[in-house]
Amino acid sequence: MDNKKLSMEELHRLSVQEFKSVKKTPLVVVLDNVRSMNNIGSIFRTCDAFGIEQLCLCGITATPPNREINKTALGATESVDWEYFDSTFDCVNSLKQKGYRIFCIEQTTNSIMLNNFDFENIEPCALVFGNEVEGVEQEVINITDQVIEIPQFGTKHSLNVAVTCGIVLWDFVQRIRL
Repeated sequence: MDNKKLSMEELHRLSVQEFKSVKKTPLVVVLDNVRSMNNIGSIFRTCDAFGIEQLCLCGITATPPNREINKTALGATESVDWEYFDSTFDCVNSLKQKGYRIFCIEQTTNSIMLNNFDFENIEPCALVFGNEVEGVEQEVINITDQVIEIPQFGTKHSLNVAVTCGIVLWDFVQRIRL
């Protein structure tokens, strides 16, 4: 069996202009006070990979243009539509008023494990990812439609926010698009 790596030409990558014009996955990603610019850049890149509709950067979450974000975004700050909000609460309220269902990714008393989450009637929706230390703000959790948790089996019971975003987006995207 021949497993040759694909060249850049064989990958058939979209240009930024082509990416902007294609149909997007009906998901908005909301970052609630994410402090690491490497995480922010990585999440931009993940949003590009999965054709996410929009990325909302809230609170202390840094915004492009930024050299530290660009290190991991690798140009995705140009392709992914993004918007900045002073407050995650205001961002989520705005999305709710536009008809989005809001899902927080957090560990709470009534969270639903990602593998048990019912994907019926979720479009359009927004996924809220929290700060690396504090997680999602409680006032934001209070106004979300549902809280989703990733099952974990080790001693830490926490994942890096960029890793969490990748896992959850892949799960949502495969059910919505594939």
